[in-house]
Amino acid sequence: MRCNLLPSVTLAILLTILRPGAAEALDEFVEQVANGNINWTLGVVQTTGTGVSPEWALGTPQERPLALTAARTAAQRHLLEVIQGIRIQSKTNVSHIMASDDSITAHLERMVKDTQLKSKKYMTDGTVEVTIEMSLNGGFAQLILPHDIKQVEPIKTSTSGPGSNPGKTSGSDSYTGLIVDTRGLDARPAMNPKIFDEDGVEVYGSAFVSREYAVQQGMSGYSKNIDTAISNQRVADHPLIVKGLKTDPLSLSDIVISNADAAKLRSTSQNLSLLKQCRVMIVMDGQ
Repeated sequence: MRCNLLPSVTLAILLTILRPGAAEALDEFVEQVANGNINWTLGVVQTTGTGVSPEWALGTPQERPLALTAARTAAQRHLLEVIQGIRIQSKTNVSHIMASDDSITAHLERMVKDTQLKSKKYMTDGTVEVTIEMSLNGGFAQLILPHDIKQVEPIKTSTSGPGSNPGKTSGSDSYTGLIVDTRGLDARPAMNPKIFDEDGVEVYGSAFVSREYAVQQGMSGYSKNIDTAISNQRVADHPLIVKGLKTDPLSLSDIVISNADAAKLRSTSQNLSLLKQCRVMIVMDGQ
């Protein structure tokens, strides 16, 4: 009996490991914080909260609803705390813009209050634990991304004539995306990451992207695995893969690449178009 059971158990374990999406989940860059986490790969913030009902409601029909309300309030408080620490760019995080603009603070508070429950658990001791989740894209990105990220008109491309190869321009490669490998640099994710060449000239940042794409999908995707990044549809089937040389020691989210790699990226109008569409993946060491 035991011999017959072992292969089944082994198969179940293998199916769990190899199920669709399992490998991708292992490659997700998740930043753990108090009472929650920031999943930079999926572009979501997730927090938890625990609540109990007041003593007067114990044993009454109101006990569970009141405990649920308390747990949700705690999760929302944690969510607001977490998003305040999210890096926007360089040395700026969400708390900085909240301190300078009361209307942004009020808007974020409304967004947090409207966040839907992702899960809830009723414990045997009467407490309730809930998890809530908010996207970094869409309304949140529209609110906190710098105003200098504008809507950019399509970049016109040209070919050298009939029969020319649209994948080549003046002998230069035209790529479908950019992958920056920052492993070993202790880089940190941000809503508005910047990439510079060795001379300090910006290669990628808010001046290069169209706001539509930045708001809808974020300025960059993140992964802990180079192969997963290469297969990501964000960078399509012919990405330029470059190695980050260093980061800004004060922010860790500004990345420097070689002048040679920067020149490849600047070589064609098609490459500038991929930047406009935020077709960028950054590979980072896992926490």
